[in-house]
Amino acid sequence: MDGTAGERAASTAAVQLSDVSRTYQRGQPVHALVDVSLTLPHGSYTAVMGPSGSGKSTLLNCIGCLDTPDSGTVHVDGREVTGLSDRDRARVRGEEIGFVFQTFNLMPRLTAEENVALPLVFQGVDRDVRLDRARDLLDSVGLADRTDHRPSELSGGQRQRVAIARALATDPALLLADEPTGNIDTETGATIMDLFDDLRDEGHSILLVTHERTIAEHADRIVHLLDGGVERIEELGNRQPEGTPTDDRTEGS
Repeated sequence: MDGTAGERAASTAAVQLSDVSRTYQRGQPVHALVDVSLTLPHGSYTAVMGPSGSGKSTLLNCIGCLDTPDSGTVHVDGREVTGLSDRDRARVRGEEIGFVFQTFNLMPRLTAEENVALPLVFQGVDRDVRLDRARDLLDSVGLADRTDHRPSELSGGQRQRVAIARALATDPALLLADEPTGNIDTETGATIMDLFDDLRDEGHSILLVTHERTIAEHADRIVHLLDGGVERIEELGNRQPEGTPTDDRTEGS
């Protein structure tokens, strides 16, 4: 889809968490994350699994600059994001991180092309340039013939492919996917996972949260969370990016 992702593999990690903790006050304290340390190398494909309440969403939100840990540090593409202002965190979300959600989160009144180009609007990219970029990305996910279709005119799988193309619009350092096959049927989900496999092969860094073992097994490794900590890290023997630690089993609790 472009060559920049592959060039990052030789640089610093896509994500580095050091002793990250997050507690919510809901009557009684809820320790969502407890001293989590984790490294995601550039070009890595990591799945996160765990029971409800294990900390999956909080981990994703802290990495994605949607939440701030109470202690510890989070680095994205070599930049510490935990101490940034709200404005700077929003800039990191818009430029360095691509999000793919279970519910697609497409703008209903915009065409597929306009949805994909939307992140570039906020960067001030020229209209013709951003629409060319959007068309190229839609072509790369197999939707060259759906550029002028609105979300209501697309199937669930097509909407998710539009969402993936939109997540790639800014060439982010990291792609975060939260249950990306949760709202589509099994066959379509397999197609979406084939697309993630292709993105991994092109050098994109991917962190995917899922409840499904068969989905997680597309990744290079699975981080198993339990009670807010890293219970274990399971290496799957799939393609590993250069520089991946052979044993990154930091316990979170």
